[in-house]
Amino acid sequence: MPWKLEIDRLSKRFPRADTGERGDGWLEVLNAVSLTVGRQEFVTLLGPSGCGKSTLCNIVAGLVPPDEGWILLDGVPLNGARGRIAYMQQKDLLLPWRSVIDNSILGLEVQGTPRRVARTAARDLLRRFGLAGFERAYPARLSGGMRQRVALVRTLLCEKDLLVLDEPFGALDAMTRSAMQGFLLQLREEFGRTVLFITHDVEEAVLLSDRIYLLTARPARVRAEVDVTLSRPRRPVQEGVVREKARLFALLQEELAGTFR
Repeated sequence: MPWKLEIDRLSKRFPRADTGERGDGWLEVLNAVSLTVGRQEFVTLLGPSGCGKSTLCNIVAGLVPPDEGWILLDGVPLNGARGRIAYMQQKDLLLPWRSVIDNSILGLEVQGTPRRVARTAARDLLRRFGLAGFERAYPARLSGGMRQRVALVRTLLCEKDLLVLDEPFGALDAMTRSAMQGFLLQLREEFGRTVLFITHDVEEAVLLSDRIYLLTARPARVRAEVDVTLSRPRRPVQEGVVREKARLFALLQEELAGTFR
């Protein structure tokens, strides 16, 4: 059985805004990145800020073409095709003129689902995310955590088997982040989704993941692949979680030390 997602030697560079500093005028972001995500697996990309994680997500989503390499989804090349995955970016990107329920069904409407059918599907998920009573509210009335919940509902409603989540909880406070992590794991289990998750938070990676790919500083390469075999639910103070965090911190420190030499 093929991997759900397979990324093979992916490379990308961009023109520099300031070509006077470096001679070639190019900024290399990804350097021959290869990784796999199995069916219904939760895989996290962990790496320093600015190392190229978001660029990789944008390539998988078909928003940016790679310079080299391949991406296979269910064994079939993506070739820059859009609409094959559900992609949640760092910002919630809610439309200010649409209500909570109409923001949550945007993906379904784009796919051609009638609005009445889409709203019926959204109401139950909004209720389960603690958003009952806010269906007619507009984004300006919502807290940051509520906005992220709406964005996650919108992503789940797209009914894609593969979710790509680019640091979705990075701007949230600790309590809201913990609650959102729980929501994500619960719904991922219930809906049987495959998840490629991006973060620079070591603890978040250990709490959520089946496997972790540790990326180098830019240009990103895979430095290590770490299996996380701890049973769920996981707690930050759990002995195994603390051990895995220490292991990953040590690898990150080695990487950053090499960067600043």
